Amino acid sequence: MPATASAAPPRSLGRPRGWQLAALLLCVPTLVPLGAALWSWSAVDAALLEHLRSYVLPAAVANTAILLLLVLVGVLVVGVVSAGLVALTDFPGRALFSFLLLLPLALPGYVVAIAFLGLLDQGGGFLPGLPEWMPEVRNRYGLSLVLTASLYPYVFLITREAFQSQGLRAIEAARSVGLRPHQAFVKVALPLALPWIAAGASLALMEVLADFGTVAAFNHDTLSVAIYKAWYGLFSPQSALQIASLMLVFVVVLLTLEAQARKRMRFTAMGVGSVRRLPLPRRGRWLATAWCSAVFLLAFGLPVSWLVWAGLQHLDLIDARFIEWAKNSALLALMGAALVVVAATFLATSVHIAPSPALRTAQRIATLGYAFPGALLAVGIYVPLSQASQSIGGGLAASLAGGGVALLLAGYAVRFMAVAHAPVASSTMRLSPSILDSARLSGMPRGRILATVYWPTLRRSMAVGALLVFVDIMKEMPITLMMRPFGWDTLATRVFEYTSEGQWEQAAVPALLLIAVGIIPVWLLQRQTGQNNDTSHA
Repeated sequence: MPATASAAPPRSLGRPRGWQLAALLLCVPTLVPLGAALWSWSAVDAALLEHLRSYVLPAAVANTAILLLLVLVGVLVVGVVSAGLVALTDFPGRALFSFLLLLPLALPGYVVAIAFLGLLDQGGGFLPGLPEWMPEVRNRYGLSLVLTASLYPYVFLITREAFQSQGLRAIEAARSVGLRPHQAFVKVALPLALPWIAAGASLALMEVLADFGTVAAFNHDTLSVAIYKAWYGLFSPQSALQIASLMLVFVVVLLTLEAQARKRMRFTAMGVGSVRRLPLPRRGRWLATAWCSAVFLLAFGLPVSWLVWAGLQHLDLIDARFIEWAKNSALLALMGAALVVVAATFLATSVHIAPSPALRTAQRIATLGYAFPGALLAVGIYVPLSQASQSIGGGLAASLAGGGVALLLAGYAVRFMAVAHAPVASSTMRLSPSILDSARLSGMPRGRILATVYWPTLRRSMAVGALLVFVDIMKEMPITLMMRPFGWDTLATRVFEYTSEGQWEQAAVPALLLIAVGIIPVWLLQRQTGQNNDTSHA
């Protein structure tokens, strides 16, 4: 989530009103889909609404709620247990699993679904002779298993940081008063980590709510699928917006829970090398290794193995069309990353140079888009522009409403602003007010202050933000699928089209390239978190 606090800026820089106005305008794209969802109820088609109420919404709302509950249980069990073992105990392979258990972050949920269904729904040649007693997998339980496998790292990563920053010290203090290790974990370390666990679970559930490709592969109707069907099946953008407004209820609840969890977080510094991890008995050590191995194999090892096997059977798909899909994906990701990182940097530096309640509010609103499902953003941005084009009768609004790269980039900007803003806003905290005051007193104009003071400090975080946005756009499916210009197929949309036709093995080829790209930020993330913690508590 974006950082909203920064070092106090020098008052002498003044309040650049033009910058404030421009920064305030950055929150408008986020407000557009929200306003459109609410506005959709101003005109109601009674017959269509009755159809939705009778045949679409009951199942979609119930399926969404049940799926959220099942995935919540799954990510809590897998994420908390794995984080506790890696952060608090010592067992064979612990340091390696600290990285391996993050790798499922590189797999979009719809890619895991491809492998899961390819393995168990068909059997194929990779796992021949599956027993007849194997249960049906194309149901909400199989879907929740796939989503748990792809989303538990959110809970694992955040909870691991909580245990490593406070859990070891808390357990040591509890053991000094006579508690056994498992008692100290349950009564002290786990309660202290609950805000972190809640925050990680909220992020995972937001991804479940936003998911489209995975639930579509399982033919499971949720609110995101209902939005797609209302738009492309009923040809009713108005109905799609009304369904999106119901999805906002889930979004508000999850955002509230995540915000409350973050308010309860407290950080305690630990001395380097001051605490040792808990020793496990011989049997416990190997059980810990077996647990982490099973999680890694089920969530990453087996799916990727199947994808490699299936991809090797269809190398002939790597032709001129495939290269065109890859070029489209990379081009959209590059343009989107450049646009988003520039806007995020402008917003963060504006708030730092001239903080005000209005700018801080704009910052919070502009970075809310990451919590909005892609299907909601797609319909929420398209419909208002379409209405505007009819009223204006041409111009930019008409060209955007007709579909195009600019419309698609607008959707990306709203969805991923928070991804680029978080590292940049955090870096502004390193800028001392005295440095900025000195620059101002030397007579340096504001533009040169940005170039000589801000740029050297922010350029690395800008690169990190751009990389994260690039990878997210490469993997993003619903916005691209619903808003892309005609003929602009990407790797993600081709995965959807292959799977919608039941061609699981063909879908493995573009999926593998998406995984290769996705591993890069996971590796960078581990470098920033895991290695430092390992050296601090060895």
